[in-house]
Amino acid sequence: MESTHIDNTADHATKNIGWLLRRLMQAEEQYTKALEKTHHVTSAQLSCLLALYENGPLPPSQIGRIIMVNSSTVTGIIDRLERKGLVERARTSQDRRIITISLTGEGSMLVKNAPLPVQNKIVAGIRRLSTEEVEQIVCGLTRLTSMLDDQGGGAGNGSSAEAELKT
Repeated sequence: MESTHIDNTADHATKNIGWLLRRLMQAEEQYTKALEKTHHVTSAQLSCLLALYENGPLPPSQIGRIIMVNSSTVTGIIDRLERKGLVERARTSQDRRIITISLTGEGSMLVKNAPLPVQNKIVAGIRRLSTEEVEQIVCGLTRLTSMLDDQGGGAGNGSSAEAELKT
């Protein structure tokens, strides 16, 4: 009898975790749709713009590190932002291979008027938590993400996330 109760409790907790993860993903999807509709940029593109706004002109490799995407993904993001007139490429060094990306006036205006990414809302909320609560969240998320890595079969290799960010 007690084993069944434990199983039901574990099933309930697992369903609750799944629901909460879906809620996080839905919040990001809703944000992205609203961002695309109102400002005509994706969340990945806004992340790039924010990186430039907060740090000033940067080489693409540094943008990629800040927004956590690979170099081919950041190149695609920059290409699309440049076509929209939101960023510009410049060769500021004698070495013509070195390119710096900077915001245009229109790009700066978009950053100032766009809603903050969902991650920023979460970070603001986390800052209001106790150290113990933050450590519990970090521990739980670390365990969850390690489960992705342990699954094999490509689900945890980030390829689908990278593909989504290329838009």
